[in-house]
Amino acid sequence: MPKEIKSIRDIPGVTPSIADKLEAAGYTTPWAIVVARAAEIAEKAAIPPKTAEKIIENARKLLGIRFKTAKEIKLERLNVRKITTGSKALDDLLGGGIETKTITEFFGEFGSGKTQICHQLSVNVQLPPERGGLNGKAVYIDTEGTFRWERIEAMARGVGLDPDQVMENIFVQRAYNSDHQMAIVEELFNFVPENNVKLVIIDSVTGHFRAEYPGREHLAERQQKLNKHLHQLVRLAEAYNIAVVVTNQVMARPDVFYGDPTQAVGGHVLAHTPGIRVQLRKAKGNKRIARIVDAPHLPEGEAVFVITDEGIRDLEE
Repeated sequence: MPKEIKSIRDIPGVTPSIADKLEAAGYTTPWAIVVARAAEIAEKAAIPPKTAEKIIENARKLLGIRFKTAKEIKLERLNVRKITTGSKALDDLLGGGIETKTITEFFGEFGSGKTQICHQLSVNVQLPPERGGLNGKAVYIDTEGTFRWERIEAMARGVGLDPDQVMENIFVQRAYNSDHQMAIVEELFNFVPENNVKLVIIDSVTGHFRAEYPGREHLAERQQKLNKHLHQLVRLAEAYNIAVVVTNQVMARPDVFYGDPTQAVGGHVLAHTPGIRVQLRKAKGNKRIARIVDAPHLPEGEAVFVITDEGIRDLEE
């Protein structure tokens, strides 16, 4: 088992003056150092690149980051925790709920239920484990002005929690452009462990990138930046064993004549990064259909759920 080190000052090679520089640059935990690049640490903390490399290497040794047997990986996977969506059918589709250490992407057209699921998860993460929660708080990064406290209040009542207390445990920040969005996530490497955050939501992850880098002439730059952002989120999820949920828009594909003519925005970069990709579709009335599009450990399948006044629920036959 990896050694428990709580302070960066426990890492060999981190002198008091280097520790001060690292903390000032935002590297306040050993995991924040382990998942960063040496060049990035060197630049932000104003320390020599070789020193940064050595500190990362020492932190990795202390945390037990090395080759592991398949059996060890199995045991680590047993530490992955799940958050209920509020619908057993949807939970079952997802292998028991929204996983920690993973990015889960929900994509679909306007009104397909993406934001409703995000609101519900922000409430449900606060439930005790025996009720499908993690006794934790949520961070909600709102890029399109879709967050509604009224829905949180109704959903909190729906699961029997005090609405005011629930709202105290959801930290919301509006991201005004892609740089701001990435800067917020960078801050989370300190904020998450200090505030018992177990869920980070970005609704939606691609909106600003799409608006700021339109057209094919900006495609490579957009994909490169989006790729960096998504890997930021992967590092955050893995470093602190939290769940990361992102939503994404869809765009029409005029070249598709059979099947679904829509695809998630973000192209190949987004398709290859999240651990679990779920497409949402509208059905009759308040029904929604979720379909697993990509997940390495889950079978393809669909689930039907409903959006009620109290939140995400199972379809009553």
